[in-house]
Amino acid sequence: MLRFLLLAISLLACGAASAALTTHEYTLDNGLKVLVREDHRAPVVTVMVWYKVGSIDEAPHEAGLAHLLEHMMFKGTKHLGPGEFSKTVARYGGVDNAFTSYDYTAYYQQYESSRLPLALELESERLKNLKIDDDAFRKELQVVLEERRQRTDDNPNALAWEKFQAVARPGTGYSHPPIGWQALLSQLQPEQARSWFHRFYVPSNATLVIAGDVTEDQVRPLVDKYFASLPAGHTPPRPSQSVRPPAGERRINLQLPVRVPALYMMYNVPSLVTAPDSKDFYALTMLAGVLDGGMSARIETDLVRGQQLVAGAGANYDGLQRSDGTFNITATPAPGKTLKQVEDGLLAEVKRLAESKPDPAEMDRVRAGVLAGQIYQRDSVMGQAMELGMLSTLGLDWRLSAQFSDNLAKVTAEDVQRVARQWLTAERRTIAYVQPENVQAQPQESGQ
Repeated sequence: MLRFLLLAISLLACGAASAALTTHEYTLDNGLKVLVREDHRAPVVTVMVWYKVGSIDEAPHEAGLAHLLEHMMFKGTKHLGPGEFSKTVARYGGVDNAFTSYDYTAYYQQYESSRLPLALELESERLKNLKIDDDAFRKELQVVLEERRQRTDDNPNALAWEKFQAVARPGTGYSHPPIGWQALLSQLQPEQARSWFHRFYVPSNATLVIAGDVTEDQVRPLVDKYFASLPAGHTPPRPSQSVRPPAGERRINLQLPVRVPALYMMYNVPSLVTAPDSKDFYALTMLAGVLDGGMSARIETDLVRGQQLVAGAGANYDGLQRSDGTFNITATPAPGKTLKQVEDGLLAEVKRLAESKPDPAEMDRVRAGVLAGQIYQRDSVMGQAMELGMLSTLGLDWRLSAQFSDNLAKVTAEDVQRVARQWLTAERRTIAYVQPENVQAQPQESGQ
């Protein structure tokens, strides 16, 4: 249910095709935002409800509450018993699920398009009449604890990344995992879940997305019927976000039962939400492609095949977040190479980009790759609904998707060099050495 967190850039890149489709936007008197995407190529419909609340909204003692409440949304309402929501969806040929990220929580149903009224009635029912039974809550808490054990505690690589994230994003809601810390998660109480639901699961904090073989005239009376009478609710005030000052370089050594050592590097950089100039978002996207955009990218040509320094490495920019974004580089050493050598090699690539701009061939290749790599998602109704809901929930204009290729085309080699120099700096960087247990830890030194 947490698997959608890494879709951000790919969804924004799929806007070129969806721009030709008709999209309607309006807001009910209670604050519920409604986005309707007409796509009549197949008789299917996706209904999503996005709530602007995720794990970054949790107080330290609430860590894991947003994800646990997501589970409780399937455990019964005034008119539906435990599990009946999903059983009803399946009975009428649909599928449903949900996901929680740092920035939002979203629920979706997919059907043959004539089932639109059912989808809206079900979503309205659990928004209006959710029941959080004490016994059901405690049972579901054990399910989530087991989910944490399987996905994180028993997975050394996931555990390493969780510990790294806690150090890499200090003083933010991104420093604790969406699934929560085991010790605090086990102490959550039903009253906290009820409070979370009443604080954040209100129409004025939600976006309803309907995409597929529907029309606005068909959708409006149904949305009014099932949602217009719901009270707007009051969401706690949340401060506007801006670029955080650098926290200083941080380093961490981890010894865990991993099979091979790894190096993690994260830079805290602006997102599309916090960037002083939105051009930085597109330039950082291009920068990630220069480093890791296929077999011709610098990491592959210089460090994997050239110096044979790393067995594998990757770079990505996560710039669609409610607060700042991150620029991440990970690598595993080639046999006989140390993590210090890998670090030096990666930092040398970053330094080279800051000191000299990419050549025109690199820029053309990366631009084409960023767009072509996501083209398969452009025909997906679910992908369109994800795109609309994510942008809206982040407080961005959903029309940005149609402008993505144009904005990417405006990025120059000088822009890529500038953002490398401006944002990929030591004081914005965290580095982790992840090494197998019972192996003498490799010392870390301050890099370039």
